[in-house]
Amino acid sequence: MIEDPSTGAGVHEPSGPRALAQHYLKDLVYGANDGIITTFAVVAGVAGAQLGPRVVLILGFANLLADGLSMGASNFLSIRSDEAVRLASGLGVQEPFPARHSFATFLAFVIAGVVPLASYVVTTNGNQFMVAVALTLGTLFGVGAARSLVTRVPWWRSGTEMLLVGSVAAAVAYGVGAFVEQLTG
Repeated sequence: MIEDPSTGAGVHEPSGPRALAQHYLKDLVYGANDGIITTFAVVAGVAGAQLGPRVVLILGFANLLADGLSMGASNFLSIRSDEAVRLASGLGVQEPFPARHSFATFLAFVIAGVVPLASYVVTTNGNQFMVAVALTLGTLFGVGAARSLVTRVPWWRSGTEMLLVGSVAAAVAYGVGAFVEQLTG
């Protein structure tokens, strides 16, 4: 328990799996979606530019760790900034544990972000990109559908929403890679 400096009241972290998932849902979905999409953007851009699997892995893992750390740090700083504004306005502490939210964002980013790279780690048959596409789309839908475990939105609607939003970003990444390859090739 931590004390709210403006009220002196104790602020508790939620307990139980469902309460924790609801409390961190924003961080988990934000991190997972961005992890899948930015890593897939690297994979799709490299595939669109017709570069080799080794380039996918080098750029993909570099992106995975650097962007994951950046996302976690940005979430931490965002929460700290919001709390500073709340305190300056005389409002109570809303979120006393920004580091935990930061870690949730980072962890979701890395776990989901490794999915588009998985086919390049375990497959060498030349179909890695198509496997990466299937894994990425399936994971987008799965993470979206999992949101329904702590919300009242039907699993199929939640999954479809995340799949559609992620697919647009993935298509743009592939298109940019193909376009730049045409310009430079």
